[in-house]
This record gives sequence, structure tokens and C-alpha cells, in this order.
Amino acid sequence: MNYIGRFAPSPSGPLHAGSLVAALASYLDARAHAGTWLLRIEDIDAPRTVPGADRVIMKQLRTLGLQWDGEVLWQSARDAVYRQAFDTLLARGLVYGCACTRREIIENHAAMEAARGTQQVLLDGERPYVGTCRNGLPPGRHARAWRLRVPEGIERFTDRWFGSQQQDVARAVGDFVLKRADGMWAYQLAVVVDDAAQGVTDVVRGADLLSSTARQRVLARLLGATPPRVMHVPLVLDPATGLKLSKQNHAPALDLSRPLETLGQAWRALGFAPIEARTPQGFLAEATRQWARRYKG
Repeated sequence: MNYIGRFAPSPSGPLHAGSLVAALASYLDARAHAGTWLLRIEDIDAPRTVPGADRVIMKQLRTLGLQWDGEVLWQSARDAVYRQAFDTLLARGLVYGCACTRREIIENHAAMEAARGTQQVLLDGERPYVGTCRNGLPPGRHARAWRLRVPEGIERFTDRWFGSQQQDVARAVGDFVLKRADGMWAYQLAVVVDDAAQGVTDVVRGADLLSSTARQRVLARLLGATPPRVMHVPLVLDPATGLKLSKQNHAPALDLSRPLETLGQAWRALGFAPIEARTPQGFLAEATRQWARRYKG
């Protein structure tokens, strides 16, 4: 099977040091496997999309020598594709309407955990949905969002960086949203549909998305797709706050005036020794060789 990888940034601003680490790891893994590296702009969340940020990101990648293969895919142009996948699940009875507000979800979860004497919150602060509307909407309420009816069972997989993983998605996450209360398609649906449509075999991304992997694998199989292999690389943290670098935390854009230094910082964040090179192309060639020795296979 030919290797197909992808880098899928959200255009909520330019790339920063943290997003470059994920981009570089994804690029090197694809090149080390003599594979294809795709670029997908995940602009499905319109309120967070900054006009022109997609073009800035593309320019940043080119300046650093990270050239993708083929045409760029924009999620904002794929509404009909997501609708088709949603309708397929709906026809099979795997989707239902949910009237719960965010506050109600938090309160219902807290009440259930208090009754159990436990406390469960996912790494990103997300609280499992307790199934309030699973068997029908409360009287007088209308659907705000639409959720996937998650099957029971343990989802097991191997992460190429973090090793063996498992999650009981039905219990740890609950029935997750496919279509949001604002009418937009949820990230979980869009990413699974797009990976399947593009034939993605390998996903290399930041460790903050490791907690989404099990549910994405469950959804992929329900849609008849083969889940890709995954590798989640460590996050870059702000030394002042200890928080991950992100656009929401106002991480500065990459310094493109010194591309070799910028690439070198991302490379070292991935746990490798410095590379001596005169051009970004020379740097990436050597980095690909070293990556292949450590991670190919």
C-alpha cells in the first residue's frame, strides 16, 4: 500500500513553532516512506477562520521547503460530501438529535459522576456526554446538535510515538457531535470523511489530538473506511506559561527570515541532534534520512 500522509492546518492564523513541529514530522514521515504528502486546509469552522491565513500558511511552508503534492483541499468546499456521510449514518439509525446546552452537558455529567463517586474529564477539558437525549428529546425541546450513537466496546490501536493505546469511547467520550448547534459540521466528521476520501494511510500530528483518535477510528469503520496509522508528536510548550503554543494563546508567527534556524528548532523539538546545512533543501534531505533510520517501517 502506497503511503499517503497529510498536513491539515486550521487557517485561524499563521503557522507558529508548535504547528511547524507537526508539519515537519508529517512531511519527513511521508518523504522517508517515499510517499505522498497532501495539504488540507481545515477551514470548516468559519468563525475561527482568518481571511487570507490559508495563503499565508502556504507561503510559510514553501519558504521552508515543505512543498506538498497535488492540489490543496479546502474543507469549506465540501459541504455536500459531509452531508452525504451524515445522511448515510442517519439512515442507519446511528445519528440522533440532542437538545442539551453546553451548561446542561456539564451539569448532567457532574451529577452522574457525583452519583458514581468518580470524576472523569478528558485531557482537553471535554466532559463525556451521558446520553441525555439518546432515547428521545425531552418534551418541548428541539434538537440543537446531532450526535453519533457510539457502539460499546474498547478501541485499541498503536501510536507510533506513544505506543499501545485503548479507550472505551462509549464510556470515556459518549455519543459525540457530528453536526454542531450552529449548523456547522463537526471536526470529527470532517476529518474522518476527508482522510477516507483522500486515501490517507498515515496521520502524523500533535499529541493534543491523541484523545480524538479512538473516536475517529470508530467513526471511520462505521463509514466503511480503514482508519489510518497514527503518530502523535510532542507538543511545544510556552516556557513562560507551560501551556502549548497555539494561535489561541497568541503564539508568534514563524520567523521566515532565517528558515534554517526555524527548521532546526522544530527538528530539535522532535528529539534530534542539530543538522549542519546551507539550504532548507539540504537540511530536509538530511533530516529525511535520519527520520527514515528511526521511524521508517
